[in-house]
Amino acid sequence: MQHPDMALVTFTAHLARIAPPAPVDAAGTTVAEALRDVFTRYPALRGYVLDDQDRLRLHIAIFVDGAHVRADALNYPLQAASDLHVLQALSGGNTA
Repeated sequence: MQHPDMALVTFTAHLARIAPPAPVDAAGTTVAEALRDVFTRYPALRGYVLDDQDRLRLHIAIFVDGAHVRADALNYPLQAASDLHVLQALSGGNTA
């Protein structure tokens, strides 16, 4: 059950070997703060989500409360009980 004052963070199934197996509560008022909280429990996840400059990697997509956050995603504000989804971004597809 989600804590009412914390974001609920869900990771894509592509990260199953290093991410939490189910959504987890995370403290923070921004995406970056919530992710840092999760990284304290799942440290291997940090290198997949962030680069060595603590920037979001290009292949990661962030959704907050159903909205795709594209610009300045790490500083995006979270509300109490926000839903934060961290997904592997896909590109390409049929061009015909």
